Amino acid sequence: MAASSRTAPRAPKRPPTAPPPRDNALTRLVARARRAWDRPLTAYYLILGSSLLITVLGLVMVYSASQITALQMSLPGSYFFRKQFLAAAIGALLMLVASRMPVKLHRALAYPILAGALFLLVLVQVPGVGMSVNGNQNWISLGGSFQIQPSEFGKLALVLWGADLIARKQDKRLLTQWKHMLVPLVPMAFLLLGLIMLGGDMGTTIILTAILFGLLWLAGAPTRLFAGVLGVAVVLGALAIESSPHRLNRLACIGATDPGPNDICWQGVHGLYALASGGIFGSGLGASVEKWGQLPEAHTDFIFAVTGEELGLAGTLSVLALFAALGYAGIRVAGRTEDPFVRYAAGGVTTWIMAQAVINIGAVLGLLPIAGVPLPLFSYGGSALLPTMFAIGLLIAFARDEPAARAALAMRQPRFGRKRAGGSVSDRGPRRWNTMRRRASAARSSGER
Repeated sequence: MAASSRTAPRAPKRPPTAPPPRDNALTRLVARARRAWDRPLTAYYLILGSSLLITVLGLVMVYSASQITALQMSLPGSYFFRKQFLAAAIGALLMLVASRMPVKLHRALAYPILAGALFLLVLVQVPGVGMSVNGNQNWISLGGSFQIQPSEFGKLALVLWGADLIARKQDKRLLTQWKHMLVPLVPMAFLLLGLIMLGGDMGTTIILTAILFGLLWLAGAPTRLFAGVLGVAVVLGALAIESSPHRLNRLACIGATDPGPNDICWQGVHGLYALASGGIFGSGLGASVEKWGQLPEAHTDFIFAVTGEELGLAGTLSVLALFAALGYAGIRVAGRTEDPFVRYAAGGVTTWIMAQAVINIGAVLGLLPIAGVPLPLFSYGGSALLPTMFAIGLLIAFARDEPAARAALAMRQPRFGRKRAGGSVSDRGPRRWNTMRRRASAARSSGER
């Protein structure tokens, strides 16, 4: 009885467990965004989508900003838009061709494009062939109203040729010697810069210098070598600026809010007026006031100012976001590839587009001197649009060439194609079962007989 009256020992109490964390909607959204950001085709879609959106929005703004200029020149209001639309259509074809070309073919085109660019740059200086526009001798007439600016193709030539040169030297392990890193890349770049400066195009020389520095930085140039090349470029640039009073005036107009004596800062100040009058959402598409003769180059170099006046802060921030997405995607392609040529070419193209966008927008905001370079994919100008869209096709081809991206694209082939080839599992299963059933029935009937 005493033993039976004993109470059973109690089980030890478990320590209280913390309740599982609640799945916050914001946490799920961040996790989903991270997964989407890390997908193999993210760079591909960012490059394709952002470049097309910039181009389409640029066409709209070119049409809006150029109407008054065209009417003042006794031309139809859609004159500049039609020319830009034609250039965009040809550029889209070039982008499609470049995106489908293999990397080996891109490398094979490096030397022909460089030779063609050098030939055209020399041809610009021939009397009777080259044309002067706004004081710069850097145009060639193609007949009628069509012109070509060879310096724009020099950017593409330097990117492709420089990337191929550095990639071949890396394969031979020659980049550890400073002479192989500099020669012949730097002399060829300086030859292009000299030919462009003969025409007085300071803005394009700055872009080519940025491309050169980008290639050297990607190649792993030491700090002393990098600083030496930068020092030489700064000295040459200072001499070029000091020799031209017009360029000195542009430096003096940085941050100016008044046109100044003789209206030397007229364009920069009226660009700020356009941005300031736009507000948050702008005055409306086509309702710009500054484009009525107050703002020079409204549809080319200062189209960003008209965008800010008509679409407001929301429109300008959208353009900046699209360029930021394009720049990030280009850096991602250059950073994830194992092919040296792809790394250097993607980095060179990204440096080219981002540097040109920063210089253009910085000039409109009054933070940088007016360099006379268009906003990539956005401003009016077929000579600038065609090589830029071909360069975007390069980035698309490189993004598609990643192993993970190739596998993802292969899985997204149309299903009807696979059904025609061999049929799906659901289609093949019943067919095999029907065949086995017919064979079994045939065997049973033969056995009965």
